[in-house]
Amino acid sequence: MNIKPLFDKVVIKPIEIEEKTTSFGFVLRSSDQEKPCVATVVAVGDGGLIDGKTVEMKVKVGDKVIFPKYSGTEFHFENQDYIIIKQSDILALID
Repeated sequence: MNIKPLFDKVVIKPIEIEEKTTSFGFVLRSSDQEKPCVATVVAVGDGGLIDGKTVEMKVKVGDKVIFPKYSGTEFHFENQDYIIIKQSDILALID
């Protein structure tokens, strides 16, 4: 990937939702299901001095994270969907 986020920003790629079949036989397409709140980190900014405070980056490329449903800025790059968010908007790391 050729994207380098600045400062305390993190680029994440939401994990794809698979189609599901309900117990009644209905197929729920991925577009009909809720937006995922789990993603993989694909790029991390350098941190540094932001608003007078030193920010150390705690996430790294490859981490799986949980983020708020409506946070960040969505964008499309090289036929993939991504979200760029502040590190402080990430709620948790998944082991």
